[in-house]
Amino acid sequence: MLSKNFIEQVIISQKERLGQLDTGLIRAFPIISSLSSHALIVTGIRRCGKSTLLQQINSSIKEKTLYLNFEDPRLAGFDLGDFNRLHDIAIESKINVFFFDEIQNVEKWENFVRFNLDEGCRILISGSNSSMLSRELGTKLTGRHIPKELFPFSYSEYLSFTGVEADVNSADNYRLHGGFPEMVKTGMSEVLMNLFNDIVVRDIALRHNIKNSSILQQLAVWLISNTGKCVTGNSLRKIFSIGSSSSIMEYLSYFRDAYLFFYVPKFSYSQKVQIVNPKKIYAIDNGLVTANSLSFSSDSGRLFENMVYLQLRRQKNEIYYFSEKNECDFVVFENGKFSELFQACFELTNENLDRELAGITEAMELFNVKNGSIITNNQTDSFTIAGKTVTAIPFHQWAGRR
Repeated sequence: MLSKNFIEQVIISQKERLGQLDTGLIRAFPIISSLSSHALIVTGIRRCGKSTLLQQINSSIKEKTLYLNFEDPRLAGFDLGDFNRLHDIAIESKINVFFFDEIQNVEKWENFVRFNLDEGCRILISGSNSSMLSRELGTKLTGRHIPKELFPFSYSEYLSFTGVEADVNSADNYRLHGGFPEMVKTGMSEVLMNLFNDIVVRDIALRHNIKNSSILQQLAVWLISNTGKCVTGNSLRKIFSIGSSSSIMEYLSYFRDAYLFFYVPKFSYSQKVQIVNPKKIYAIDNGLVTANSLSFSSDSGRLFENMVYLQLRRQKNEIYYFSEKNECDFVVFENGKFSELFQACFELTNENLDRELAGITEAMELFNVKNGSIITNNQTDSFTIAGKTVTAIPFHQWAGRR
């Protein structure tokens, strides 16, 4: 429990710090004035720009606001009763717009948010753990929240931030170094090495009380070094000599909840089949891969595939890979309905062309579509096979306009 005066002092100091942030590149997000009956919930990996986004929205509001970051160590003792004091502070200051960062660290926070929504307040919440937020959102805030995800800079945001042109050179830099704002500004890979370690140790090992954190770190390094490959819980259990697949699956879910990795299932109309089949691993950012991987110094193909996946994942979250006689990298659905097909191929050559075309055309047959795309590094082409058209397009042209 904290005193009212102490909470007020923390609010003042945090607001001063927030005001010193460079608002930087304006991210594409809804204006909070339209959220009178819903809370805006922004989730994303650490250091992707959530605090900067809060400041951008905050600076656009003329009325008084209240900002509170619950990861501040001074708020370590904050409990449910302190929300009453926070409410009193807001009433006295005539504030009805709230910004809360990492609020899931306080138990039963959703009761306070729901009460203030009912009182007509506008609320924006940001957090770096999707699961911890979603548990509460599924109870007290059902139908009263708008969820949004924030990623590191997309390729188009990277272009806007750096002022460079959309071409093969900028795409190559983006492929190697990714889009974390601090990395783009400083070019220091140590930023991403420290971030990776902080997420694994602070956000996962400490939060979930994992005693053998060294195994967790080894698993994280293995996964980021094998981005773009298929894995199963059982295969990972054998590699790391962990007693049960359930423990591995728990660790994988922790990585996913922290936005460190994504797991793409094999397409099947049967959910049971999707569950048992291997899943492909993709990482949240290419720079994070190159800075922390053991094997990516020369693997342009899998880095390129990861970059294409991230471009798709920013816009859609129903993504599968296709694998029957041949393989197609990405099958994209929207609202449960088929949308698009993509292959990711850094360079089409005489050796791989037939394989790439066979994979995407087999998938086109299954979904009964006439068009598909191969995203390349710097090749433009078109192929017509049995009345079906496959278009090859360079990443910088494709991603720069999406």
